[in-house]
Order: sequence, then C-alpha cells, then structure tokens
Amino acid sequence: MSDNQLVIIKVGGNVVDDPSVLSAVLDDFAALKCRKILVHGGGKVADQMLKKLGIVPEKIEGRRITDAETLEVVTMVYGGLINKKIVAELQARGCDALGLTGADANAIRAHKRDDGGETDYGFAGDVDKIKSKKLAALLELDFALVFAPITHDKKGQLLNTNADTVASTLAVALADRFKVTLKYVFEKRGVLADPSDNDSVIRKMTLKKFQKGRADGSISDGMIPKLDNAFDAMRSGVQSVVICGTEGLHSAVGTRLHL
Repeated sequence: MSDNQLVIIKVGGNVVDDPSVLSAVLDDFAALKCRKILVHGGGKVADQMLKKLGIVPEKIEGRRITDAETLEVVTMVYGGLINKKIVAELQARGCDALGLTGADANAIRAHKRDDGGETDYGFAGDVDKIKSKKLAALLELDFALVFAPITHDKKGQLLNTNADTVASTLAVALADRFKVTLKYVFEKRGVLADPSDNDSVIRKMTLKKFQKGRADGSISDGMIPKLDNAFDAMRSGVQSVVICGTEGLHSAVGTRLHL
C-alpha cells in the first residue's frame, strides 16, 4: 500500500441504483492498493421512498430542497440502508470498511444553508469543518471509509449535504496529509459535449469551458454542483480531479479538470 496516496471516489445515485454496476465499482474500489474513501449519494432511492410516503421531491440545479419530512427520509436511506449495504458488500470483498455520516466522530460539521432569502433549501447543510486528523488516523488503521452525505451542526441538528460537496471538502481537508486524487463516478463516461452522446467526452475541462457551458445550457442540473465542487477542490490543493464513468475508476477514461 502506498502510504501517501489517497483516492476519494464519489459514486452517483444512478450507480448506486443499479446492482450490477455498483457491484463492479465496489470490486474496483476494494482492489485499490492505497488509502481510500467512498462517498455515495442515492438520490433515486430517496426519491422513490419520498413518493411512497406522498412527499414530492424538489431540486434546484441538482440540489435537493430538504424539509423536515424529507430530512428524515434521506437520513434513513443514505445513512442507513445504502451506507450499510455498501459496507457489507465491501466486507464481502475483503475490504475492511467503516460506514460513517458527518455526525459520527464529529467528522463533518456544517451549518444550515442561508441564501439570503432567494431560495429556502430547508435542512440543507454547507460544510464548515472536517476533522481531518481523526479521519487520517482511521485511514492509517487501514479502514476504507464510506461516507453518507448527512452532516450535523453540533447543536443536535442533522443536515442533508450534497454528496459532491462532501467528497470535495474531504479531499481538500486531507490534501495536506496525503496526495489526493478525487474521482466523481456516475452513469456517463465523463462531461459530455453532447449530453445525448455518451461518446462525446470532453477529455480536458477548464474553468473557462465550464463557465461557458453553464451559461449556454450545455452543462446543467447535477453537473453544475459537481463541477463547482471539483474546481473548488483543485484550487485548494487537491492533486487530481476526474469526472468519469465506472470504467474510469481504474483507467484514464473520463474528463480531467484543469484550472
């Protein structure tokens, strides 16, 4: 195992939803011979549960509006069902995984988002602090960490935090202790020039290209917070950031970011 290498993988909801795709990702993740963290979303599972309970899911630019009822559901789905299923699957592969939310060990402290009254995101959390020393100690004990995107405000309130944000802030917080590679793994092969063509992967994404794509609408929805967080991570010392499909977890396939 390389002592100073850390790979942080964020898997999207569409990967989590497909058992065969998730299985292949967990095979590759378990086989990584370095320190490693898996951050998972699980949006569609949560959406299905919300609809069963008669609650209409609502999102703006890929970010979930989290009222009190929605918070209860996403906490159960993300921090419970999905997190523990992934941990159990990794244990079956000989990977000693530890499932966490941001509330565990005070790992990720956040505050309730306030956008100045323009949009009320409810119990959505923006990260304030990562307990990087504690997490580094767990990584040095050879645990693979599996994070659900639930944080807390240290006043007893749980908060739903965008999983891309959790991945990027973990990467930034640990970049002074490890050489960090951050990979966002989802159902597409990378950032696409044509969203309907999975072969139109943009191999090199610059901040200027992202800003142009956001303005003209070719980059939209959940890709916006993903790229926002990815560029923030690069500006803050993360060595490498890649957005890719499942095959990109163990290869150079995907979109590599450049400032």
